[in-house]
Amino acid sequence: MARILVVDDEVGIRELLSEILYDEGHTVELAENAAQARTARLRARPDLVLLDIWMPDTDGVSLLKEWGSQGLLDMPVIMMSGHATIDTAVEATRIGAMDFLEKPITLQRLLKTIASGLARGRAPQAVAATPVFAPAALAASAADTDRPVTIPAAAPAVPEDTSPNATGSLGSISLDQPLRDARDEFERIYFEYHLGRENHSMTRVSEKTGLERTHLYRKLKQLGIESARKRNA
Repeated sequence: MARILVVDDEVGIRELLSEILYDEGHTVELAENAAQARTARLRARPDLVLLDIWMPDTDGVSLLKEWGSQGLLDMPVIMMSGHATIDTAVEATRIGAMDFLEKPITLQRLLKTIASGLARGRAPQAVAATPVFAPAALAASAADTDRPVTIPAAAPAVPEDTSPNATGSLGSISLDQPLRDARDEFERIYFEYHLGRENHSMTRVSEKTGLERTHLYRKLKQLGIESARKRNA
């Protein structure tokens, strides 16, 4: 994951972005003005910067120009504003900003733009990788012969009766127990599945399960499942 610097004079926006990025597994540095941003930029060497345009001391575009003139614009910078004009956005991208986000920022747009910025920032170091769907030896053989690689399918297993009526259980959940206990076991398996699949990103688990984040945290606590925040503390 990446180290991301968030520069915004509104504490509510800083806290919200910090929570979202933390859930995504990133390390987050916060600055409320240009002075703090300069210090954080030199200290933390961020992989990406989210930079607000309108700030009380020095505006984001001026700070962007300053970093560019000092040779410090070696990371993707995404500008943010709720009041900027098209001309301002164009000027920021001309100076060196990678993209511009208009407030209020949708979660999908935010995460997609950050992912693009990080991918662009890492592009020079990217190396070709062997496809994950074929073993290295088979991939090398295919490269030598220019023939497609096919992986034989496993022989079909003899079907067996695994219905709940036959086994008295649903997976690891015993059906010979009170409904509330069985439901808790199912929900525990359900949420642990989604947490693992989404790498403990509470933002994505919230979207997948359809639960509002506060309700989701409460449900995980009720089921005895550690959230990403507690697990990484």
